[in-house]
Amino acid sequence: MGNRLRTRAREPELMDDFARGGEELREALRHLRLLNRVFGASGPALYGVKRLWKEAGRPGDWTVLDVGAGSGDVNRALLRWADREGVRLGLVLMDKTEEACEEARSLFRGESRIEVRRGDLFELPPRCADVVTASQLAHHFSDEELPSVLTRLLEASRIGAVLADIHRHWLAWLAVSLATRVLSRNRYIRHDGPLSVAKGFRREDWARLGAGTGGTVALDVSWRPLFRYAAVARLCGQGGCGGDLGGGR
Repeated sequence: MGNRLRTRAREPELMDDFARGGEELREALRHLRLLNRVFGASGPALYGVKRLWKEAGRPGDWTVLDVGAGSGDVNRALLRWADREGVRLGLVLMDKTEEACEEARSLFRGESRIEVRRGDLFELPPRCADVVTASQLAHHFSDEELPSVLTRLLEASRIGAVLADIHRHWLAWLAVSLATRVLSRNRYIRHDGPLSVAKGFRREDWARLGAGTGGTVALDVSWRPLFRYAAVARLCGQGGCGGDLGGGR
């Protein structure tokens, strides 16, 4: 298994086929919420948003756009953080599928700080939020596509972007493989769960992404608990270049 995970898998996930969907996808999104809790998926995005907020001087008003949000469940931690800090948070959850938007609207019904929109990251207006986050979205793109994805996320932000994604490691692959079979019978979950780990990242992948932007992006990558990464990105001029890829793993 270690050799198979040496490079990022290129096989598409079932969720990448937008001709699919319906109730099976809605069920998958609900089961994914449980898996996200088990594997601490909210931690990296929250870490990155807090870091950019502190660097910006801890403003009282703060807007976040979560691209490829799914049902948006990882943002519950962000709402609790805003409550603790007294931050007036505006949060937009955006996804390409109507099924995800429906799940997000249901999950956050009555939450006035959240707006759900259906949309595509490549059609975002410039500087439309303080921070743009993408949780477990980057691994859906190939190495060749990722530089343009990152640049687009940054162009939509006023301060920076946060990519929160999976560490490609055999322990993570084994844990996800077992968990998806114990916790779900859903075809999306059983197929895409282990594959998402195989499509995840290691330090050299993040370094290649940073180099692929042609020096226009500062990328600071931190390993987070339960085999996760938080990559905090800024366009050069939004806090300078000379991004630090951090240490370890």
